[in-house]
Amino acid sequence: MKTIFTALVLLALAGCKSTSHLKVVSDFDAERYTGIWYEAARYPHRFEKGMSAVSATYSLNDDGTIKVQNRGYLDKKSKWKEIEGVAKFKGAANEGWLKVSFFKPFYASYKIIYLDDSYRNAIIAGPSYGYLWILTRDPDLPKAELDQLISRARNFGYDEEKIILVDQQRNQL
Repeated sequence: MKTIFTALVLLALAGCKSTSHLKVVSDFDAERYTGIWYEAARYPHRFEKGMSAVSATYSLNDDGTIKVQNRGYLDKKSKWKEIEGVAKFKGAANEGWLKVSFFKPFYASYKIIYLDDSYRNAIIAGPSYGYLWILTRDPDLPKAELDQLISRARNFGYDEEKIILVDQQRNQL
């Protein structure tokens, strides 16, 4: 029985290709990153299933951590859902690699693998290729810009077919 369990765990882990080789942005400025970001696209996740108008608001805490306020609209229940978490730098404060927790003491890797110079568009990787978020400051991102960001994600090794677009109409009112 122990051998079967071990084999199943190893098989599950083999399907979760790590993003450890993806480089994070350097010269990261947490203060410029603060504010609201809209989720333009993502990989599907059970914790965001059925959500539209998803956004994340970041603010600096006095202790050097970052407050993370995630918000999304549950379409089937016709109500908003919010959750608050905290992010800590995984290494140097000028590198875009954080660890985020919404349920302490558990943290997940948050790797900013692309961030434009104006801090308007970002691509976020998780610990494996099962996690991807494309964030923007504009809830009504022009299609050409979104297509470029999806192309970048593909160049990082993400499967374009798995990417879902996030309806931001509620955030445009």
